[in-house]
Amino acid sequence: MDKLTIVANIHAKPDKIELVKSELLKLIDITRAEEGCVQYDLHQDNSNPAHFMFYENWTSRELWQAHMNASHLAAYVEATEGAVESFVLNEMSQIG
Repeated sequence: MDKLTIVANIHAKPDKIELVKSELLKLIDITRAEEGCVQYDLHQDNSNPAHFMFYENWTSRELWQAHMNASHLAAYVEATEGAVESFVLNEMSQIG
């Protein structure tokens, strides 16, 4: 598999929206500098501020896996423990 697209949906608990948002924002610059990262864009739902979505493109699944094992991602998980209602990640391939 060559290029990999990731769509990650994060739903914060209603009273933890700002915490989750601030921790997600910390991931952007450091991740964009990682080898293999082509695109790493964070979105927030206009009608549901607790819903965040990362749209990511990586040159390979292997380099994305390296990102998933990075210390800054572990720090995010630790900082947001108990603050995230749900997390759904989709690995996708462009077909058209």
